[in-house]
This record gives sequence, structure tokens and C-alpha cells, in this order.
Amino acid sequence: MEQPIYKILGADEWAAAEAAGVYAGSALDRADGFIHFSTAAQVADTLRRHFAGREGLVLLEVDPARLAAPLRWEPARGGALFPHLYGRLDCAAVMAAAVLPLGDDGRHRLPWGLGDG
Repeated sequence: MEQPIYKILGADEWAAAEAAGVYAGSALDRADGFIHFSTAAQVADTLRRHFAGREGLVLLEVDPARLAAPLRWEPARGGALFPHLYGRLDCAAVMAAAVLPLGDDGRHRLPWGLGDG
């Protein structure tokens, strides 16, 4: 199996995606033309930069081999390569979903040994 990729989204967005069977992306994703993902090494920084202090978040662990749409690794922050999905995310590709609680320090707590955000 390829290394998983990760998507941060609102719990309400995830609930709607589960009901529909697919996730079309956030407003930012749709504006950019692809769904933004992070690697295990990138997810904590993505949380800090784009979701700091936000409650009601879910982290999806996705198997890239199960994706139906094209996944491209493209440069973003500081030239680092990030996974971008050019199409909708089929919920069948999601291996796990976890709520991201905020700690007393206001930082998200990450599951699956990804660190403490």
C-alpha cells in the first residue's frame, strides 16, 4: 500500500460527503480546481497555518491507491510537493476518519501517531 494522504475538513462537510458517498471539496478546493491533501509529515503544519483554533474538524486518512480521480504531486509551501486530487473523493478511498479536538493550548490533537499538532 502507498503511504496514506490526509484531508482536513469540517465535520459537517464529512457528514454530507458520507451521505452522498463522495466529497467534492471545500470552497477553496473547488476554486483551486483540486482537493488539497497533506502527507503525514505536512498535516500538523497545514492545521496550524489554515485551521488554527477552528473547532469541529475531522481528519481523513485516504488510501491513494483507491482514488478514482487523478492525484498529482505539485509544489506548494516552500516548494514542497503536496498531493492534489483532480476530481471528487470517493468515500470508499477513506480508510479512517477522526475528530480533531482542540487541546487546552488551542492546538489540534492528531490521531494515528501523527504528532500533537
